[in-house]
Amino acid sequence: MNILLLGKNGQVGWELQRSLAVLGQVTALDFDSSDYCGDFSNPEGVRDTVRALRPDVIVNAAAHTAVDKAESEPELARLLNATTPGVLAEEAGRLGAWLVHYSTDYVFDGSSSNPWRETDAPAPLSVYGATKLEGERAIQQSGCRHLILRTSWVYGARGGNFAKTMLRLAQERERLTVIDDQWGVPTGADLLADITAHVIRHLQQHPQDGGLYHCAASGETTWHAYAEYVLAYARQTQPALHLKATEIAPVPTSAFPTPAQRPHNSRLDTTKLQTAFGLVLPPWQQGVARMLTEIL
Repeated sequence: MNILLLGKNGQVGWELQRSLAVLGQVTALDFDSSDYCGDFSNPEGVRDTVRALRPDVIVNAAAHTAVDKAESEPELARLLNATTPGVLAEEAGRLGAWLVHYSTDYVFDGSSSNPWRETDAPAPLSVYGATKLEGERAIQQSGCRHLILRTSWVYGARGGNFAKTMLRLAQERERLTVIDDQWGVPTGADLLADITAHVIRHLQQHPQDGGLYHCAASGETTWHAYAEYVLAYARQTQPALHLKATEIAPVPTSAFPTPAQRPHNSRLDTTKLQTAFGLVLPPWQQGVARMLTEIL
């Protein structure tokens, strides 16, 4: 199998380099790659790359993910999150290749009290969410063979993440304030990558199972409870680590105004994914504990 991976140095892309290696030959590119164009601000260059490599599977882990920054640069966000993925879909359709693409809980407005299903109507609150939804629809409307995985609260041991920020602040401050009215599920980049490899293998034998799926770890939490878990785990496993913080105060979203509005409910119903691909998604604490063990 000839696989083209785009966005290789992002959190998910980095893990995909590992998980996809068992499936075949992987050409992994990022925006600054020299041999072929992986720069999503140059859609025609990316098109030329696909035509030159003629992959069997395209895995797109590239995106404009700076949620607040996207509010002030909507055209760039649209180019990276919608236009270029649409080009990938066109080229995948011409080749008969599979396109695997990642999307987000931010396509929803967060107003439901239940976990979001694939059949629920999107209503993004931000430029980021709107451009990611536009990318989904461009892929779906292209008619190419595709798999779109919507996920939430992605973290990885490599690069910055919420847990690392909490650990740093807890070493600097005695009191932390963390939002407690946004619900979601922390999902490891390694879990997403492993699921992707499993699903690609499955689709080779069962192409009818392509389409849109929600993909996240199991369980649910708030940012506040997530922070409590991180600091409790750090104290238990690394007692020598000097954490000043003695209080984590819960605060509403309004305490931290941001350019982009966040959904209050980012929980995703993963029943469809688990049923179609025979998967059991582990509790979010398992992945976070593993990540913390790596970084502490």
